[in-house]
Amino acid sequence: MKARIAAVLAERKRNPITRILRYQYEGKTVYYQSAPCCDQFSQVFDTKGRLICNPDGGITGKGDGKCPDFEKNKTNEKLVWQDPR
Repeated sequence: MKARIAAVLAERKRNPITRILRYQYEGKTVYYQSAPCCDQFSQVFDTKGRLICNPDGGITGKGDGKCPDFEKNKTNEKLVWQDPR
């Protein structure tokens, strides 16, 4: 997580700002990192930092199709970090 945050802070400020949220999904803790802009993918990672899926974004706005039920089935949202700039 620290490496992800450092990478965001090393870039110019994004609009909208980057947010990392924690959820429960399919019985596991996962982290959602918002997309930097427009047609780019947001990302969902497991607790070890491995990419699980891109639930939204892209040209269709529906992500990569690997977790089409993420929006409907995620629970226990908690803001972990957002760009303070």
